[in-house]
Amino acid sequence: MKLEGKVLVAQGGGPTAVINQSLVGAVLESRKFPQVTKVYGAVHGVAGIIKEDFLDLTQETTHNLEQVALTPSSALFSTRDKPDEKYCKEIFNVLKAHDIRYFFYIGGNDSVDTVRIVNENARLSDYEFRAIHIPKTIDNDLVINDHTPGYGSAAKFVAQAFTGINLDVRALPGVYIGVVMGRHAGFLTAASSIAQKYPDDGPHLIYLPERPFNIEKYLEDVKRIYEKYGRCVIAVSEGICDEEGNPIVTKLLNNVEKDEFGNVQLSGTGALGDLLANYIKKNLGIKRVRTDTFGYLQRSFFGCVSDVDQHEAREVGEKAAQFAIWHNLDGSITIHRTGDYSVDYQLTNLEEVAGKTKHMPDEFINSEGNNVTEAFRHYVLPLLGSGLQQAHRLRAPKVPKLLKKE
Repeated sequence: MKLEGKVLVAQGGGPTAVINQSLVGAVLESRKFPQVTKVYGAVHGVAGIIKEDFLDLTQETTHNLEQVALTPSSALFSTRDKPDEKYCKEIFNVLKAHDIRYFFYIGGNDSVDTVRIVNENARLSDYEFRAIHIPKTIDNDLVINDHTPGYGSAAKFVAQAFTGINLDVRALPGVYIGVVMGRHAGFLTAASSIAQKYPDDGPHLIYLPERPFNIEKYLEDVKRIYEKYGRCVIAVSEGICDEEGNPIVTKLLNNVEKDEFGNVQLSGTGALGDLLANYIKKNLGIKRVRTDTFGYLQRSFFGCVSDVDQHEAREVGEKAAQFAIWHNLDGSITIHRTGDYSVDYQLTNLEEVAGKTKHMPDEFINSEGNNVTEAFRHYVLPLLGSGLQQAHRLRAPKVPKLLKKE
């Protein structure tokens, strides 16, 4: 059966460096099918659907779409709206009014649930409709997927940033703390480990949300590394928690800011880095302690994009159109690793992905809980693509001292 009607594509949640590849893949693939009458794009995600704020991408040139595909961030703009049942009914009413028969939503965990609810509304209304979730998130925390489009490029940025940090701190020794995005999953912070080329390279310590963070153990770790190398580079996830599951950042802030979903605000503040730096200064007496919070930098950084990430982001968009229009199916596109290195794309039931969070597996984290293992490095390296820059050191011998002054 050929279902005739319009296609609607939307983008939700945090932007990535390759999310537009998925958009363009879905649009161009959809435009090949004769039963597709128009291809629309919703401006600002589900919020734009409610407002009927659509672009007619059927009239966009293929050339310009290809240029947009190479541009980071969300070309259709995004939203943090988390639709409930009532909101999704409004979405469905708009889709029905515009004869939208195919809905592709590019996003993370919350987006899967939106697609599921809208799809259920269509089923209950006997409205012929196909909905596909297209995966996206730099956190790499979608279950079923081996990895998620957007992660590879953000991970490449983190790895390259810490490569530069290593060089800086080696030149002017001290302690450096880099706070990386990751509320519940430490995949992005763990990518900093790729900066470790030489035995004394940092990050010397990596702290992830998957392990409880103990401030006394943290100080012991820093002291040990600093005494050994005369410097210490630390990568830490913004979502690290204590043994009771309380975010470490709440230990510093009296008035904790929360987002629209009731989550403690972790991004957009240097509070965690300041807290961790002050503990070192106060308890270890190390004066040169510096900290950065990467924040938005890692999401849509221009010029540090993984080609592997780009290709896979494009294909999940194309596969969405094929599964929905060609095969008449609903679901979430999932990426599965086959061999070393290749991938396959499958369609997974929305219920299996919606509202769930994938965490770093135990074999990726060392027994001390303060670094990663070779298994993680083997996992992440192919995702970073080609062009990963390597640091080099001078190897010339030292000239013998004549006056022997220290």
